[in-house]
Amino acid sequence: MIDTIIRQAEVFDGGGQPPFIADVALAGDRIVQVGEVAPQPDAVEIDARGLSLAPGFIDVHTHDDRALLMPGLMTAKLSQGVTTVITGNCGLSLAPARLTDIPAPLDLIAAPGWLRFPAFADYLAELEQQGIAVNAACMVGHTTLRASVMGKDLARSASQGERDEMRAMLEDSLAAGAFGFSTGTFYPPASAADIDEIVSVAQPLARYGAIYVTHMRNEAEAVIDSLEETFAIGRRLGVRVVISHHKLAGVNNHGRSVQTLAAISQAMARQPVSLDCYPYNASSTTLNPAFIARAAKVLVSWSTPHPEQAGRTLAEIAVDWHISDEQAAEKLMPAGAIYFMMDEQDVQRILAFPPTMIGSDGMPHDEHPHPRQWGTFPRVLGHYGRELGLFPLHIAVRKMSGLPAAELGIQDRGRIAPGCYADMVLFNPASILDSASFAEPRTRAAGIEKVWVNGRLAYADGDIRQAAAGKVIRRSRQ
Repeated sequence: MIDTIIRQAEVFDGGGQPPFIADVALAGDRIVQVGEVAPQPDAVEIDARGLSLAPGFIDVHTHDDRALLMPGLMTAKLSQGVTTVITGNCGLSLAPARLTDIPAPLDLIAAPGWLRFPAFADYLAELEQQGIAVNAACMVGHTTLRASVMGKDLARSASQGERDEMRAMLEDSLAAGAFGFSTGTFYPPASAADIDEIVSVAQPLARYGAIYVTHMRNEAEAVIDSLEETFAIGRRLGVRVVISHHKLAGVNNHGRSVQTLAAISQAMARQPVSLDCYPYNASSTTLNPAFIARAAKVLVSWSTPHPEQAGRTLAEIAVDWHISDEQAAEKLMPAGAIYFMMDEQDVQRILAFPPTMIGSDGMPHDEHPHPRQWGTFPRVLGHYGRELGLFPLHIAVRKMSGLPAAELGIQDRGRIAPGCYADMVLFNPASILDSASFAEPRTRAAGIEKVWVNGRLAYADGDIRQAAAGKVIRRSRQ
């Protein structure tokens, strides 16, 4: 029986077509009618005239592995219309983990007591038992496997026996429903892993139709070499590769998106390749003195020994302490930082590239996070779509819904059509805009009216209505 009817909305179906005016009817967790819907007894009716209805946004690059299990933390996603998150990115996942020490950057998502899932099935079971606010497709992180198998001895390529053990852990995880496998060879715990190690460990992916996602080895001077390595891994494995948060880091590389997008286009003609980006010209990760020279400004997002410095620029802290920026960074570590090191024209060129998906890459546990955790999706629609005219809204919606669902194999989501899951966001196209800033990063976006997750009204009028409407999305064996 129809239980909800949304009347006369401007419907963006997620497939890239211009919007149309229609009623949308829900029954249980599915959309059952799109068009003219007759009145139904006992159905809740919502007048959506003047508002836009889109598929719930799919955040293809998150670090929400732990946030999913922490009450309230997914407000950042629901409040901007996100109904599905992909976790386990950059080689970092909470499971399967068999370690006690937490090497950086695993500390971005893990904390003592949280690496308690020796099997991936244990992690997924806790998500389901506790209940989650949004849908989650969870991946296995290569760095987590390396640290589990190799301990602290990570500055070398894994032995054959260690590769076999990691492969077995990945196989078990995929059998339990893991969505894919990610690497972060940019970071020291995985940088010694060569292409042969990655291919050896990731052999089971093809049999499960799973994806390979990577924070590439280099996003600066050697970016083309890193792209070629990524494409080669995909070819050897026979799987889709996803280039995470594509960007060009450092002033010497500004403008090179022309070159990288050409290389990506050429690769797409011969193998399955996807990419995502976030709509900001500043990145965020661990604080590292080696990264400072590339950035015009560095903002400290958290610090274990000096938590009071979160939210201040590294330069300000260094002046107060009468030391160099690099010395200040050493004193603050372990810590996180926001690096202003990208060119806005590169950001816009990558965003406008038709195959580009949208991922927030937000850091939910930072004391003073990058605003992308709260603002990514309304920023694409409001700032880049409506204000700058980088693309029409129906194209922006597709980048955040139908495109990732199709590319990544997320079944029956990302579209407004009969039979699809009722993941939807109702927004005001005239006012939708990110409110989160680098000064005030935890600010809810404007213009998000209502959000449904699996047919349940999860967010409305600025408040969480259902805190456990999400489902675990498992990758089934192909």
